[in-house]
Amino acid sequence: RHNVGFGVVARLARRYADPAAGSARSRFSGLVVEAIIEGEKVLLLKPLTFMNVSGKSVAEAIRFYKMSPADDLLIVVDDTAIPCGSVRIKPGGGAGGHNGLADVSRTLGTDAWPRLRIGIDKPGRIPLSNYVLGRFTPEQQELVEPSLDDAAVAAACWASEGLAPAMNRFNRKVAG
Repeated sequence: RHNVGFGVVARLARRYADPAAGSARSRFSGLVVEAIIEGEKVLLLKPLTFMNVSGKSVAEAIRFYKMSPADDLLIVVDDTAIPCGSVRIKPGGGAGGHNGLADVSRTLGTDAWPRLRIGIDKPGRIPLSNYVLGRFTPEQQELVEPSLDDAAVAAACWASEGLAPAMNRFNRKVAG
């Protein structure tokens, strides 16, 4: 469940990778693919650190390119607070118990950066760490697969049109 963000990045890379930039390469403690989305140059980054210290990878890229986290960063993340298969875009805020998000905020010195949240349901009686590191049930998988496609479209909308249009378009969708 914890790798739904990678699923979205993989979809974006397949669709938008810049052929002139070559294939994925190791950089910023992660794998990087350069992409072009509706004329916008985009850096797709999959941190290869542990999830709970992924801020190192993000901060390296942000600092190298002198980007503004509030304007130039979109983190794609699993979220137990929203229903499985839901996609939500949020302009900033707390980590909501997600250690990876907390680390990104700590390393960047701010939590004012957008995140694209993909619902994975609440764990119920399963300990949270076991739940997020576990596999989806077949029923959840049926909801998650189309949500990863929706999330990739939402990320592309964010890159090409901006945060407000992406929020207006995608925060209304409800799974199931």
